[in-house]
Amino acid sequence: MSRSSVRLRRADADDLDFLAGLMTHEDVEPYLAASRPRDPAALLEEIERSQAEPNDFGRFVVEVERDGDWFRAGAMGFELENRRSRIANLGNLAIHPDFRGRRLSDEAAKLLQQHLLFELGFHRLQLEIYGFNERAQRHAERAGFIREGVRRRAYWRHDEWVDGVIYGLVREDLEP
Repeated sequence: MSRSSVRLRRADADDLDFLAGLMTHEDVEPYLAASRPRDPAALLEEIERSQAEPNDFGRFVVEVERDGDWFRAGAMGFELENRRSRIANLGNLAIHPDFRGRRLSDEAAKLLQQHLLFELGFHRLQLEIYGFNERAQRHAERAGFIREGVRRRAYWRHDEWVDGVIYGLVREDLEP
């Protein structure tokens, strides 16, 4: 999946060191869900699951093109939430700080939306963002997600209760 100078590809074992470094980076980790894997063994399990269950689970690497070469810049993923209603939960979006400010996450999100809605046949994509993560909320809205609500003080993170802001996107949102 590619769009101009950004592409998504399914993660493989060669990406393990990059993903582990990204998920534990001091400018990334505080914004990730506390339940997300960060250690190499758990990340490898996710990579293997992504390859074994491509229609139900995905871990992708965001790459950016520069001078004809592709460089790892981030990660994102999805998981089947409800098969009958064709709903996927999105998550694990992280762009390495060296690549921020270029709207790579917006382009990557649009690629993932197209893949999930029009290639894999999902009807609804949803995600939840910590209330303190205003940058991610702005990204979700730029990428076309609709803010649907707030789970007030739902998560214990950084020694306090924080909100979860819920976003959704349905196939019809992207159809002409």
